[in-house]
Amino acid sequence: MSADDVISAWDQADPDAIHPTRSVSEEAYWASGEAQAKLLAAVIPAGAKLIDFGCGDGRVAIPMADLGYEVTAVDASQRMLDRLADCAPAMTTVHAAADGLAAHLGRRRMDAVYSLAVLIHHSYDDCLTIVGKLRAATKLGGILVLDWPVSDRPAEAASWIGVTTWSAEQQTEACKRIGLEPVDSGLPWGVYRAVKASS
Repeated sequence: MSADDVISAWDQADPDAIHPTRSVSEEAYWASGEAQAKLLAAVIPAGAKLIDFGCGDGRVAIPMADLGYEVTAVDASQRMLDRLADCAPAMTTVHAAADGLAAHLGRRRMDAVYSLAVLIHHSYDDCLTIVGKLRAATKLGGILVLDWPVSDRPAEAASWIGVTTWSAEQQTEACKRIGLEPVDSGLPWGVYRAVKASS
């Protein structure tokens, strides 16, 4: 699916149906975000300036801010950002897809970027574009945490909520071209350090 298709479907989705813990309870939903924030804090330096790309309604961004991070919450769905603003009106939000990050940041680069619910839903080509833009938003030596899964049987998602997986070889080659060095973290997502891309 194209990035535009995924964004359109996400924007029109019922916010109460976009995460499995919400069917348990609202408390379970927010607790899952707090748990993920604690995991992220294990690899992102304290007090870092960071982007939550694909922030949704702030399930992880809000607890990250509570942990002392300077969070910029970015999403292509204005509907999600409106919901986030209801919960955390002081948080900086940016309505943008990956292509819009450069316009917001200008020459600034972030200490860290994480994206926990975006890449898995995109085609290989769109995923590469998104990862490249996220890397460009991160300062040299900064940390990226990405939902960029590898599989022995890689396949592209067939629906907006499907999962695209990569072969280890595909991902290694992409990391070299984009400028990402994998970090062994033990987290459920890929963790990378921003490095110079190979020429």
